[in-house]
Amino acid sequence: MSGAGHTDAGHAEALLDFRRRKDDHFAAGRGPLSGETLTRFRGLSYYPPDVAWAFTVPVERADGAEVPLGTNSGETRVMARFGTATVDLPGGPQTLTLYAPPGDEAPARVFVPFRDATGGTETYGAGRYLDAPLTQTPEGLAVQLDFNLAYHPYCAYGEGWTCPLPPRENWLEGPVRAGERLPEA
Repeated sequence: MSGAGHTDAGHAEALLDFRRRKDDHFAAGRGPLSGETLTRFRGLSYYPPDVAWAFTVPVERADGAEVPLGTNSGETRVMARFGTATVDLPGGPQTLTLYAPPGDEAPARVFVPFRDATGGTETYGAGRYLDAPLTQTPEGLAVQLDFNLAYHPYCAYGEGWTCPLPPRENWLEGPVRAGERLPEA
């Protein structure tokens, strides 16, 4: 199953509105920027909206085991393995592990840290994140993986942030040219 249930135009309009609100949030000093970086801020950089990067796919539930995720600061962040979802990306199907806060058996959304072939050149080298809504379909539990909403963790913008690193099983083979990207030089 692919597509997020939006028309191409409706999807792009909602996405552009979301991006405007995020830029406003950062510009108001409520994000990770401060000092000279905040003063110079004119908006984040993104790939163009593309509904082809929005998927609704079944969730294969996992055992809910607590697992430590490494972070950029060397600490660990404990998450629960909620399940997996397989997405038919260019180059073939890829399976991502979905995470939830420990003890949350019925989260509204799951955390999906991932890396792809754009890391370090077009996007933040340590990876990007998705906060993916869960939905109940007639076939069972599904997750909405809209890579247009992929974002850089706060540690991409400066020191002092602790950010989970995508585990090896969430390293995608090909490029995901959707969502937030590094500013073009």
